[in-house]
Amino acid sequence: MAHATTEKEWGARASRFLKAELKRAGLGYKELAERMKPHGFEETEASITSKLSRGTFAATFLLAALAALEMEGLSLSDL
Repeated sequence: MAHATTEKEWGARASRFLKAELKRAGLGYKELAERMKPHGFEETEASITSKLSRGTFAATFLLAALAALEMEGLSLSDL
């Protein structure tokens, strides 16, 4: 798959990736919010829903979510 060419496309891909990883882990947004607390994030199910539906969130949110999912690596080709 080719790399994204616009900011909107990058956001959509990152959002789809995170949603897929949550599904693969069998977790919902509420569980992700709980898992992000030890990483310093006070998220709610609603705030995560909003971020992922918009496809706009900070890189720090993405990194904390990946840490909460205990992922060890990410390749741009995964997006």
